[in-house]
Amino acid sequence: MIGELLSYTFMQRAFLASALVGTLCSTVAFFVVLRRMAFLGVGISHAALGGIALGLVTGINPAVTGSIFALAVALATGQISRRGRISEDTTIGILYAAGMAFGIALISVARGYHPDLFSLLFGNILAVSPQDLQLMLVVALLVLLFLILFFKELLAISFDEEMARAAGLPVSSLYLGLLAAIALTVIVSVKLAGAVLVSALLVIPGATGYRLSSNYRGMLILSLATGLAGSLGGLLLSYYTHIPAGAAMVLVMTLLFLLALAKKPGRPKIKTTKEEVP
Repeated sequence: MIGELLSYTFMQRAFLASALVGTLCSTVAFFVVLRRMAFLGVGISHAALGGIALGLVTGINPAVTGSIFALAVALATGQISRRGRISEDTTIGILYAAGMAFGIALISVARGYHPDLFSLLFGNILAVSPQDLQLMLVVALLVLLFLILFFKELLAISFDEEMARAAGLPVSSLYLGLLAAIALTVIVSVKLAGAVLVSALLVIPGATGYRLSSNYRGMLILSLATGLAGSLGGLLLSYYTHIPAGAAMVLVMTLLFLLALAKKPGRPKIKTTKEEVP
């Protein structure tokens, strides 16, 4: 049955895209959950609408304008919250509303019909092109390389930022790098889940791993397993039930989280060791 599905070229691309995005989102979700940055993922994904709309109106690739816009919002959030002494959730609440308002304003005043807008808002995995796959692969490699190279340092600032700063780590640079990684992940995932639902892919895998594991390594592995199972399982569910792939992925991941919640209803407590941080 799976072999029959993979006989179609568009399904081959869809499976590859699901695997790439599932791996990327679940890895980033590990840090999003640890640092309690769930609202940041929501904010960046919605603020990216401004960049996407700019691309649709100007005729530039929306992935390019959306990436630039999402990166700008993410880095602005980091700078304002750090230097302006305003909480992160307050900053992203302002910028995400502004980004959405900018996108809505552009779309409302632009003439013509923009058929790509619906798929960018709600996802259309079956329309993934070879160029989209190449972009996903490049971004996935860049983001995963950053997370692998600075894994211990990112873990340290997630565990205790003050201790990491005292140890001489470049906390602000690492934080901004993580924000940039989240922004790029959001943009390449929009094609699958859409700007409306993509934030769930950055939270649910990490939250599921957090519920089931008592250490960081286990949490990361379970987050990856949840992300891959949810993205690939959601694609299959979408194919057979004809519901949007993004919605199907989120539903499958939510089911996995609920199962994890039922298995361990108590409040989890992640433990770390000295070897896990610099």
